[in-house]
Amino acid sequence: MEGPELLRLWVLAALALGVSSATVPEHHVLPELRVSAETGAIFVHELEREPFLEAFSGSEDDDGGEAPFQAEFLVGNRDVEELLPEAAREMFLEAAAGLWDRGDLHVINVTSALDRGGRVPLPIEGRKEGVYVQVGSHSPFSPCLVAAVSPQSRSRCHQGQRPLASCYDTFAPHFSIRWCNLTLLQVGPSPSTPGPEWGPGVLDEGGGFEPPSEVAPRELLPSFLVTLLVPLAVAALLCLLLGHLMCCRREGVEKRDLQTSDIQLVHHSSILGDTRELRLMAGRRDVPRPLSTLPMFNVRTGQRSDPMASARQGARAPLLPP
Repeated sequence: MEGPELLRLWVLAALALGVSSATVPEHHVLPELRVSAETGAIFVHELEREPFLEAFSGSEDDDGGEAPFQAEFLVGNRDVEELLPEAAREMFLEAAAGLWDRGDLHVINVTSALDRGGRVPLPIEGRKEGVYVQVGSHSPFSPCLVAAVSPQSRSRCHQGQRPLASCYDTFAPHFSIRWCNLTLLQVGPSPSTPGPEWGPGVLDEGGGFEPPSEVAPRELLPSFLVTLLVPLAVAALLCLLLGHLMCCRREGVEKRDLQTSDIQLVHHSSILGDTRELRLMAGRRDVPRPLSTLPMFNVRTGQRSDPMASARQGARAPLLPP
């Protein structure tokens, strides 16, 4: 595992450990690992996190924490791939060093303008997509940067004019800065996270847990009675109410007759009697059934055929005489 494979392993390890795009200081050296493997043999090599963190993080002598003064420039004549190499970032930092008095300027982030809503450039030679470069320092902003983001400069930018700044030529001729898109950000110190507070349930250091010796018995009978008897009592009351409505609230035939007038009762009784008499007379009539109600019949002769005969015999029997 030598050559390109080892380099590829280093790149994957750096990405997995969340290495930022900031420039690595010169006094930090990446840990050197040598891995030997045989062809056709499976091996496992564990990459420790601490050596990589020590290489890409600042030492105790450096200023700890995030840079409080940050500025974001839009470079219009570059693509994001052109500012990722360390040499290109160093060139940009040298050009931006004139804006700060101290030399602790460093790159915080590099973002393509397409990720910020920028348009895709035309396929013409020399057209670039643009890059947002965010740099930070511990020294305050220069008067030139403050003037570039003043309300007067923003008003001139809306009118299509150049902002009020005296550092236009600082980045020329390698970087074309769009000063109307300049953003200044002053980051305050991050609040410290409060530590855990000792409560009554946390044991003291060196102490042991002593469980309670006895537990007071709980009286469960009242809870059981309430859980069981209350639903039963409600159900019994509902049954009594339903029974009273269905049985005790009925009017009955006698009460209905008492509330009805005599003329209406006589009329109703006569109708029932006439209906009963007609039904008795209809049952006593001896009239033959109509021929149309029979299964098969002959209109001329009145001959009837047996409906229970076989299908073949019934199909051969003529309905009409020849």
